Amino acid sequence: MNNTILHINSSERIQDSVTRQVSAELVSQLQKQSGLAIKSRDLAKGIPFINEDWIHANFTDPEQRTEQNRQALATSDQLVEELQAAEILVIASPIYNFSVPAVLKAWIDQVARARVTFRYTENGPEGLLKAKKAYLVMASGGVPLGSEVDYASTYLKQVMNFLGIQDITVVDAGSLIQETETLTQKIADIVS
Repeated sequence: MNNTILHINSSERIQDSVTRQVSAELVSQLQKQSGLAIKSRDLAKGIPFINEDWIHANFTDPEQRTEQNRQALATSDQLVEELQAAEILVIASPIYNFSVPAVLKAWIDQVARARVTFRYTENGPEGLLKAKKAYLVMASGGVPLGSEVDYASTYLKQVMNFLGIQDITVVDAGSLIQETETLTQKIADIVS
């Protein structure tokens, strides 16, 4: 059952992070509007990269997985459960070197699981995380969102679509902070 707002922070900058500030306000207003519980995941605290044990375990039939296989997938299973339980997903991501932070890519690798969050069909891949709303709260010091060198928002939208999430709003956090209206009012306009 989809009953949470999943708030993912990926900025390594804890103090004065634009994406953290804007996404916190967005999550607060979404929570007030929806009444959903909030589940927060701060990727800056660390997340394992997939490795050979993870890959082997992931491709082993679930009924045949050993205890070692289950341990290799334990973090992934937890992250997938959080994502499956979410009705709304808020991903806060700065743009580092034209793309997303490595910790966000690690999270994506942990949750993009064949037969769990997507499947292959005769018509190609099909995302299994349907009927979810995603907000991508992004900021960059030098790469304008939507520009030809903005690989980050394009990549995140592609990942969301691949997982079945079609309702996506990109929030330009850097622009919101620079404008004169209050942040609260600007976020209220986005969620209404």
